[in-house]
Amino acid sequence: MRRIAMTALPLILMACSAENATGQNAAAPVDKPFATATIADFDSPWAMTFLPDGRALVTEKAGEMLLFDPKNGTKIPIAGIPTVDSAGQGGLMDVVLSPGFAQDKMVYFSFSESRDGGKGVALAKGGFAQASDGTTSLTDVQVIFRASPYVEGNGHYSGRIAFSPDGKYLFFTNGERQKFDPAQDPKSTLGKVLRLNPDGTPAAGNPLAAKGFHPAIWSYGHRNLLGIAFDADGRLWEQEMGPKGGDEVNLIKPGLNYGYPTVSNGSHYDGRDIPDHKPGDGFEAPKVSWNPVISPGGLLYYSGDMFPAWKGSLFIGGLSSKALVRVKLDGENAAKGDQWDMGARIRDVDQGPDGALWVLEDGGDGSQGRLLKLTPKR
Repeated sequence: MRRIAMTALPLILMACSAENATGQNAAAPVDKPFATATIADFDSPWAMTFLPDGRALVTEKAGEMLLFDPKNGTKIPIAGIPTVDSAGQGGLMDVVLSPGFAQDKMVYFSFSESRDGGKGVALAKGGFAQASDGTTSLTDVQVIFRASPYVEGNGHYSGRIAFSPDGKYLFFTNGERQKFDPAQDPKSTLGKVLRLNPDGTPAAGNPLAAKGFHPAIWSYGHRNLLGIAFDADGRLWEQEMGPKGGDEVNLIKPGLNYGYPTVSNGSHYDGRDIPDHKPGDGFEAPKVSWNPVISPGGLLYYSGDMFPAWKGSLFIGGLSSKALVRVKLDGENAAKGDQWDMGARIRDVDQGPDGALWVLEDGGDGSQGRLLKLTPKR
């Protein structure tokens, strides 16, 4: 298994939130209404997803995917992962199951790569297979979509994946790669939410194709989109890191322009102002924003029964804020809820089969890369 030297972690694993570290939005100390159990430790984990049998797939930044069994702690490396460029904010990123996984065994994942003189985020799929001796692999792995264009630099890949509730479409996020203007470029997929078919081709009927946009684009004007999730009514929610301030939760609607870098509730890092969102400016404003920042990591829509008071909420992992953040939803509206100090950078949040909350530390800046299970405090 590939390992990153501990002396390099503070630099390598800034993972975009380090740029947001100025004015961290640290959670105020409160009594947590959940018990926290440490289940495992990983090497800079990025995302996880549960299999139907209760085991989980976990991705690690350097390019390892592991089959993890929470019952006994076993970790089995999964062969077949393409070469990953993990410099800077790059890595092996999101992992989700096909809506028909019980039948097709298909796993979708994203990763950053270097090719043709540039770097970008790619979307791939492969068939999950485990042999009688326990060895595990993804078979017939195919890259089905690549962001365009590939550019220089190691930041703002994004790479989050979500299937629509009906299973017909795959939504994929492409960050603007710290290049600003591509977020407004109709021909580029950078700084966009994309709607694809499960084979990676642009879905028919995407709202901007007739206007000359890249045919995969669903919405645009985004920065670094590190979480997308559908709610129980089929609304698509997204969170992204703002610049110096202005982290956002957005309700994603087809064809809308979310403004970056023309408008933002944050500012440029060189001190230049960016006009704030305001009514009538032609851009879709965030439903919630943070200034100081939380440096949002993964995004979960909670639908479980273990925490009934939180059912229908969004949960966000806070990186520089080292927090678990809850956002309350009310139809198309959202509001800040709870924010708990976790004492470590939180990269991802997932829901277990029993409704427990599972939290991944990202392994940088004092985090250990632990997998934590949160259950109601007795």
